[in-house]
Amino acid sequence: MIKLQGIAVSSGVTIGEALVLDAEGFRIPRRFVARSAVDTELERLSTAIGDTTREIERNRDAIRAELGQQYAAIFDAHLAMLHDERLQAELVSAVRDKNLWPEYAVSRTLRRYAKAFQNLDNHIAQRAHDIYDIEKSLLRNLLGQRSETLAAVSQPVIVLAHNLTPSETAKLDRRFVQGFATELGGPGSHTAIVAEGLEIPAVVGIGPFLSDVSGGEPVILDGNQGVVILQPDEETIARYRLEVEAARTAAVNLGRLRDLPAETIDGVRIRIHGNIEFPNEVEQCIRRGCDGIGLYRTEFLYLTSPREPTEEDHFAAYSEVVRAMGGKPVVIRTLDLGADKMLTETTPEEERNPCLGLRSIRLSLRQLPMFRTQLRAILRASALGDVRVMFPLISTIVELRQARMVLADVMEDLAEHGIAFNRDMQVGMMVETPAAAVMLDTFVGDVDFVSIGTNDLIQYTLAVDRGNKEVADLYNACDPAVLRLLKRSVQTAKEANVPANVCGQMSGSVMYTQLLLGMGLEQLSVPASAIPEVKQLCRSVSLEECRAIAERVLEMDSAQQVKSFLRDQLRRVLAQTVA
Repeated sequence: MIKLQGIAVSSGVTIGEALVLDAEGFRIPRRFVARSAVDTELERLSTAIGDTTREIERNRDAIRAELGQQYAAIFDAHLAMLHDERLQAELVSAVRDKNLWPEYAVSRTLRRYAKAFQNLDNHIAQRAHDIYDIEKSLLRNLLGQRSETLAAVSQPVIVLAHNLTPSETAKLDRRFVQGFATELGGPGSHTAIVAEGLEIPAVVGIGPFLSDVSGGEPVILDGNQGVVILQPDEETIARYRLEVEAARTAAVNLGRLRDLPAETIDGVRIRIHGNIEFPNEVEQCIRRGCDGIGLYRTEFLYLTSPREPTEEDHFAAYSEVVRAMGGKPVVIRTLDLGADKMLTETTPEEERNPCLGLRSIRLSLRQLPMFRTQLRAILRASALGDVRVMFPLISTIVELRQARMVLADVMEDLAEHGIAFNRDMQVGMMVETPAAAVMLDTFVGDVDFVSIGTNDLIQYTLAVDRGNKEVADLYNACDPAVLRLLKRSVQTAKEANVPANVCGQMSGSVMYTQLLLGMGLEQLSVPASAIPEVKQLCRSVSLEECRAIAERVLEMDSAQQVKSFLRDQLRRVLAQTVA
């Protein structure tokens, strides 16, 4: 049994078979071949070995001509490994006697050889890299091309990958993908946000581990603790099965809160809105008793399609949600693309600091036709219900006013063509940068509401790339600098009588609920899965207690001190709830 620790980014526990997607993009599930197909599969294996042999020989000859025989000897060693009699016999036996798919036989056998080398002294251990090269060459020739996309998964699996992009994550089929774990990644990344929206347990930033697992092996993924267990024993599997069942029971009990308000014990009504990434998530929010949609991320329209979405694509997605909400507010955030989310006119590889580059409102204001297309669709949807628009990553008053000018121009265009829309549609902005938090008093006169995006606010305040596992430990919502900016933003909005909301991952964690209420927030926007827990906590505390907690926290000078205090306060409330 191998227990791995990573970063929990989407809660839940699941047990299933591994589907491995390594850095080369190969997905090698455990698959068996029919007896009648064994000879055909053996012939395919033989052809792949021949093709790989010729590839290695070509590489060897090219290196010999350029650098000399001493460097070409590396490839002679590869050839010797590939044609080792014992290895060849094991591969043939796996297909002929065990009916294994050749791809799976290659992956399982060569990774076992590589691990054996890794357990030897340092010099010999380096040969493991040679074996991985041979494995990849064989798989390329067996598969003929990269295997089908993740969207084609058709059986229950837990995806184990070197990394997953937001677009790959967006295409995961929840019917079959029970969870995923990656070697790379960090907290608050957009891959994590998509996973949370899909309600798929996820752990990221584990570090190298794919060489320790083969497709089809049993895996336990604990998205609550950030733990992945490879090759678990029966006792561990039984223990986690009990945990899964307990979680189901708890979910049923929390489900009884659906039609009850999130009202504190001293009578203060808190509005719990849902965060959604995809239109079909609105049903999950409604089922759990949300008061509206506080953040409708629209990136999926770009992440799941090879072409730029049309106005009708936008309108269809928005109108589906607005109609489903039946008059409750729906806040649609305009495009928050760029940096790590998708390739634009300047790719992340070309930008030296992509998180500080062309993204979000900056991208929209640079690409006006694209921006106008989205605004037209949002305005058309506003004729169907309580739709509100929100601009992301506002850093200067000029950006906000430019965005509002484009919106006003689109309104006039729709009016001239007799197209229905709500001319009084509310307009808001995200507070995600220290600049926005510090200068919010100058922004509030130009907006109807603000929403504090804690994910980016943490990133920019602490100068931490939220998708980088190397600095993941520095990305901390409990940092006093972040909390002071958060408090300042809430207070500024309240003084201007402008409604304020928090819509980052921080709002979806019950550990922070009392703190946020104590800072003066009366609306929280959370993932659908978090609505029942947050509602229950609101109904278990008084606003007076929450204010006292916030006052204590704002006097603290370390993130660890804040976290320990908030955890203690949460335990106290939960203990009283159980009692």
